[in-house]
Amino acid sequence: MLRKNGQAVKSAAAIGLLFGASAVSVLPPGNSVAHAEEAAQHSTQRGPESVADLAESLIDAVVNIAITQTSKTDADGGFPSPNFPEDAPFQDLFDDYFKNPDANKAPRKVSSLGSGFVIDPAGYIVTNNHVIEGATEIEVNFADGSKLDAKLVGTDTKTDLALLKVEPKKPLKAVAFGDSRKMRIGDWVMAIGNPFGLGGSVSVGIISARNRNINAGPYDNFIQTDAAINRGNSGGPLFNMFGEVIGINTAIISPTGGSIGIGFAVPTEIATTVVSQLREFGETRRGWLGVRIQPVTEDIFADLKLDRPRGALISGIITGGPVDNGSMEIGDVVLQFNGENINEMRDLPRIVAESPIDKPLKAVLLRKGKEITIDVTLKRQPEEEKDKPAATSDDPSAKPPVVENAPETGKDGTETDPGPDEQALPPQPSDLLGLTLETLTAENRKAFGIPETVEGVLVADVPVGSPAQEKGIVKGDVIVEIAQDFVESPDDVADKIAELKSADRRNAYLMLADKTGALRLVAIPLD
Repeated sequence: MLRKNGQAVKSAAAIGLLFGASAVSVLPPGNSVAHAEEAAQHSTQRGPESVADLAESLIDAVVNIAITQTSKTDADGGFPSPNFPEDAPFQDLFDDYFKNPDANKAPRKVSSLGSGFVIDPAGYIVTNNHVIEGATEIEVNFADGSKLDAKLVGTDTKTDLALLKVEPKKPLKAVAFGDSRKMRIGDWVMAIGNPFGLGGSVSVGIISARNRNINAGPYDNFIQTDAAINRGNSGGPLFNMFGEVIGINTAIISPTGGSIGIGFAVPTEIATTVVSQLREFGETRRGWLGVRIQPVTEDIFADLKLDRPRGALISGIITGGPVDNGSMEIGDVVLQFNGENINEMRDLPRIVAESPIDKPLKAVLLRKGKEITIDVTLKRQPEEEKDKPAATSDDPSAKPPVVENAPETGKDGTETDPGPDEQALPPQPSDLLGLTLETLTAENRKAFGIPETVEGVLVADVPVGSPAQEKGIVKGDVIVEIAQDFVESPDDVADKIAELKSADRRNAYLMLADKTGALRLVAIPLD
């Protein structure tokens, strides 16, 4: 059950601090075996070196967040009344307590709800959004026992971060952000926070994994750690061994509610940009590319002429978006954006969101087997809408694109208008790729509800249990391209399949349009 909730050391002494004195023990003069055994026994008895100095230097900057919320009983005027029989003893007293509309109206104080940390001596404090969500009052409790009321500066639900401001009488102890990108699996980290309301608790562990996607939000890129993180640690800092914050503790996986050594922290490579924008604007201002994307799978990477599955495949262009100017095309693969590699599809939305808006940026694309570099100027991400599309987008709120093709034209470029005889001709079905295919006509367009803006080859039937059905292809879909080449008849499909088989391709890479014109890309086995 999911519950929200470094690097190489500086010196040999620090190495001893992490790994125990035996790691840095120096053999006494003479280098005798007896002396070596004595030194080893002595260091084992003493145990690992203390991390007290590091913890002491940081603990004053970590705070306890308590909030006040309006009691849920306000809406119904009191707690539900138990069902007592008529004329039961003391019934009038129970009625006064349970049915009095003014009873239990006082706000409910929730203490020791979460953690936070000071990032500026002037009083700016970072915590999780879920720690302060719904609060009418926020109180910050410091390690020395002092308390201050806090004002909410801004929140970001997509990364579960919030920024608070208190007004201290003197500068506060603050900690600095470090660079989480430099952290490696196995680096030592320290968590400080408020587990179960026990303020100022310190735990030490290592980074167990990086770039974890736990489906908590659209920009998941968590640090996983085995440092003990429990309820109440939410919003607290995860430090490297230099005393820098490299993560904000946010979630745990636990069947019991307690730590089982699987905790997650928002890395500072994401948090620093969010916190900076919250501080400057009171809100986030993320970049938006205006595309729909899907992963580059094992089935199609060879058809795209990639060395391995990587990048984000463009399956749609949002009308009116930043790249609705021809700079990006459906079928392009984004390999790099703003200097960062796109190793998998989910990297692109995160990198785009973190990139500056209204400023020219470089994007490296793979188009028809060749790498090209283009300039892209991002817009600010639109507000989220209630109805989200099923396909992945660089903005989860983006609507499915509309395919806007030119009027039907002949090969000489002139517009065509099929006459009555042509319209009356029945479609000639062909069995290819395990599909029954037909040339698009006025009749089958009407039968399947396919708009005139969609061009290609109609899928008239899909056998039950076929590979095509498993890939989600249905009757009424239209094959627009195969291996990035446009097709307009079953013969075109047959020719392209023969070409792919002669090149020893295992899959046919199809671009399909549904009845609304929304595009997607699939790979069908050629065997």
